[in-house]
Amino acid sequence: MKTDADSHLGGAAADDDPREQSSGINEIILNTQGGEDMTKPEAKRSGVAAVNVAGKCATAAEQVNNGLADPDCPGQSVPSKAKVMKQTSKESLQRRNTECEVYDDGTNTFFWRAHTLTVLFILTCALVYVTLLEETPQDTAYNTKRGIIASILVFLCFGVTQAKDGPFTRPHPAYWRFWLCVSVVYELFLIFILFQTVHDGRHFMKYIDPKLGVPLPERGYGGNCLIYDPGNTTDPFHNIWDKMDGFVPAHFLGWYIKTLVIRDWWMCMIISVMFEFLEYSLEHQLPNFSECWWDHWIMDVLVCNGLGIYCGMKTLAWLSMKPYQWQGLWNIPTYKGKIKRIAFQFTPYSWVKFEWKPASNLRRWLTVLGIIFVFLLAELNTFYLKFVLWMPPEHYLVLLRLVFFVNVGGVAMREIYDFIGDPKFHKKLGQQAWLVVAITVTEFLIVVKYDPNTIMLPIPFFIMQCWFLGILLIVTWTLWRFFIRDITLRYKETRRRKQEVPADWDRPVGNGSTAAPSGRSKLNGSSETVRQRKS
Repeated sequence: MKTDADSHLGGAAADDDPREQSSGINEIILNTQGGEDMTKPEAKRSGVAAVNVAGKCATAAEQVNNGLADPDCPGQSVPSKAKVMKQTSKESLQRRNTECEVYDDGTNTFFWRAHTLTVLFILTCALVYVTLLEETPQDTAYNTKRGIIASILVFLCFGVTQAKDGPFTRPHPAYWRFWLCVSVVYELFLIFILFQTVHDGRHFMKYIDPKLGVPLPERGYGGNCLIYDPGNTTDPFHNIWDKMDGFVPAHFLGWYIKTLVIRDWWMCMIISVMFEFLEYSLEHQLPNFSECWWDHWIMDVLVCNGLGIYCGMKTLAWLSMKPYQWQGLWNIPTYKGKIKRIAFQFTPYSWVKFEWKPASNLRRWLTVLGIIFVFLLAELNTFYLKFVLWMPPEHYLVLLRLVFFVNVGGVAMREIYDFIGDPKFHKKLGQQAWLVVAITVTEFLIVVKYDPNTIMLPIPFFIMQCWFLGILLIVTWTLWRFFIRDITLRYKETRRRKQEVPADWDRPVGNGSTAAPSGRSKLNGSSETVRQRKS
């Protein structure tokens, strides 16, 4: 299995080629300069060699165009590297400017090697034990559960050892391959739930936990919204303390992780504020969205979300300035250094600063809008899935879903950034990003199927007006920025060029006389002007 260390060392070896070429050229130049001390026979041979060199240099332009350089040409610099750099796109150059340099000594220990045969041997031994030595119970429900769990485990073993690596390698590539396979399993589970009736789907949840399958009332956070309640002499601030539940640290931690995933302050703030507007708009559907104004904007946006985003941005600044120098554990002499190396194993191998630049082109603008939409839809699915599948907020399945999105969200966002940042190299959307989008859409379809009455409750008219106005503004700005503005600029540029063409006709030809063009030149201008236009 090829590790990051191997790929890094390979990249370093590739960077040594231009230096070797330049050193070879320097030797040729020195030998040419030392030709004055040659004897006559040597001078003749050098003259023949010079003719050969001149013949080679005659095709230097073709070699430059093909990205090649002949080291036998003394007057020729090393154009291959420069020409390749000039031909690379601006987005690739900007991408390289946002990447941190990495040093790796190339240590490839047992921890990084592939263990496909070992995993296959252990899996085969387990299956042989179950088949030959264990007696199968006479319980259909128990055997069904165990068979499903065994099938999932076998698939995870295959995926962890054989699946394609993603963009992340720390703490280990197998860790991210595991979450990729979990994404496939979760999507298949959602597809199974989607194809069941509402009664059978809710009843199926009892096979996972017998406590499920019972309708649960949603807690309303509205009601008395007085920050200071003078009627309560015992505790006038009881409304604030009532809101201090487990969701406060969950909001902070969630937005801290989302900031590490998105790596952009503006996008995080837009998603945070937009979700509060969604809660205002949908509180007639879910009572859980009914909150006080200060709970929306002070506790959520400013305190919990704002503080989480601030701490996340500080962490991003530290990660972007941190030196990425990796050594093998056994190459570090001190125990303190070994412990520090083990701790840093859970940090990124390298760092890429995300620069989304949504207004640079239409592709990036639509991608950023799509990311915001999928984020908001995934947030809404968290509340609606609990409502339609009758799961309490504190159930472990709700927590496992959040842990799942924490692990797969970062990989998906990196794959999306690579897809729009360097489309020539990343020609298709990454596998984890594809699965995350499919999972989010499937969850929403389950909500629509299991409780269409709640989803179809009419939104108040004034709220519809606000959303319609916002969408209209986005569409209008998109049309102006990427279509009308570009057409206007092209029209002005074309008009400016047409105004410059008559000035070329009046330029002196030959000895300075401005002879009037005749025949074909009256229509197309003089031949000199035509050549200038073509050039």
